[in-house]
Amino acid sequence: MKEIIVTILRAAIARAQAQGKLSAAAASAPIVVEAPKDSAHGDAASNLALALARGEGKPPRAIATAIRDALVLPAEVTEATVAGPGFLNFRMAPAYWHQELKRAAAQGRSYVSPQIGGGRRVQVEFLSANPTGPLTVGHGRNAVLGDTLARLFAATGYRVTREYYFNDGGRQMKLLGESVRVRYLEELGRPAAMPEDGYQGEYIREIARGLQTNHGAALAENADPEIFVKAAVAAIFAEIKQTCEKLGVSFDVYTNELDLMRDGRVDAVMAALRERGLVVERDGAQWLAGEKLGLPKDQVLIRSTGEPTYRTPDIAYHIDKLKRGFELIIDVFGADHIAEHVGVIAALKALGYDTAPIRAIIYQFVTLTRAGEKVKMSTRKATYVTLDELIDEVGVDVVRFFFLFRKHDSHLDFDLELARRQAPENPVFYVQYAHARLASVFREAERAGLALPADAAGIDLTPLGSEELELARRAVAFPEVVAGAVADLEPHRIPFYLLELAGEFHRYYNKPANRIINPDDPRLSIARLLLARALMNGIAGGLGLLGVNAPDRM
Repeated sequence: MKEIIVTILRAAIARAQAQGKLSAAAASAPIVVEAPKDSAHGDAASNLALALARGEGKPPRAIATAIRDALVLPAEVTEATVAGPGFLNFRMAPAYWHQELKRAAAQGRSYVSPQIGGGRRVQVEFLSANPTGPLTVGHGRNAVLGDTLARLFAATGYRVTREYYFNDGGRQMKLLGESVRVRYLEELGRPAAMPEDGYQGEYIREIARGLQTNHGAALAENADPEIFVKAAVAAIFAEIKQTCEKLGVSFDVYTNELDLMRDGRVDAVMAALRERGLVVERDGAQWLAGEKLGLPKDQVLIRSTGEPTYRTPDIAYHIDKLKRGFELIIDVFGADHIAEHVGVIAALKALGYDTAPIRAIIYQFVTLTRAGEKVKMSTRKATYVTLDELIDEVGVDVVRFFFLFRKHDSHLDFDLELARRQAPENPVFYVQYAHARLASVFREAERAGLALPADAAGIDLTPLGSEELELARRAVAFPEVVAGAVADLEPHRIPFYLLELAGEFHRYYNKPANRIINPDDPRLSIARLLLARALMNGIAGGLGLLGVNAPDRM
């Protein structure tokens, strides 16, 4: 639709120029076409006249009128009007919607995935939790956001690399090993003191019990935490991967922060920053000179202990990403990483790297509520709610849909009671129920001896009325929504649109006059059945992009 409108507007501008009503400069103006917020204004609208007003030196409405008068409408467009301060509104012919409906039904679920990627390479780095404990609910939002972005890019024709970046060294890992050793000694009945800030979760005891089972008391005199660190990392990573598998999340590449340190890439970053006078030594630590880079304050690169902070290997890691030739690099971070990410980007620019391919998704945190009260503790881990616990309580489909049902930069209140409820107010149930209802329509059609022909081209859709055409408009617009979600890195647009589409279908279906299968009117039944096929494909395809099931029965 947008391509048709842009084409006729370009031709109209040329005619208006030939008539002396527009200047030559108008030909190069970008043309933006969008769906109006109110469908009563038409199916498509352009602000072209408003954009041209300053350059043309004329009122926008006068320009819009000149363009409208120069339009030659094809058969697909029935009407073009000037509205408000100078908007050009277009209404498409029923035949256009019939054609698009047939195309949507024929292409199946893939219809919702426009092939806009052209094989361009995209890297999505997400989750990236260090192996110090089970995944929490907060990690879950990161995982679902990153995985859904990867799904969207892969479905729309990009070559996607899903990457997990972690660190299994440094002070936190030593502390993890010491915590496991203390619990191991306790399992042997020996007294031991937990280090300050040690890891307290029940999972530490489980790892310790595994060591006691496999080694008995043989490790009791071993004060070196390395063996305990290795055991903890192996056990925790196994659980992380198991949780990811349960959630439908996978990775192509695992990158270890320690490797960047061991092979000298972090040292190379520090040397390059020093050469440019961007390292300040203070209090025994080494700082990134914030003022020179336009940052609000200096940022620590190397602590007084000689250990790098997170941001220093991150600089080296992003240099590695850029050198691998990705055309788009997506970082999914929690809100507590904003300052660090800004510092990394500033350092990369100072080192001469083009940071344009790097885009960050900064998400806000998650609060679990039950009966309006914040859920503070886990019944199993004793310190926090794990992602596994959440999945076990409400299911994978609900977890994924709910994590995506708010824009990433909005705080997310996860209502556990709503999540468990199989009722229309639960958005994932409402959307899945629409798919199940549509599937039941095809079972009813089979019982009535009705079936869509293999080739939908010959189906007569003229019996469809205004309500059906409105549903058709909503269904065939889905690819544009997906394309927008990809371009703007906003996966929440998909569940929002699915909820709107499901709502319109439910309202239509609940009217007795809109019975889809009517054996006494097979011509209307077949037309409505094709509409049902397009709607069913759209809902199933959209849910698939989210990693959510589309059940045929509920």
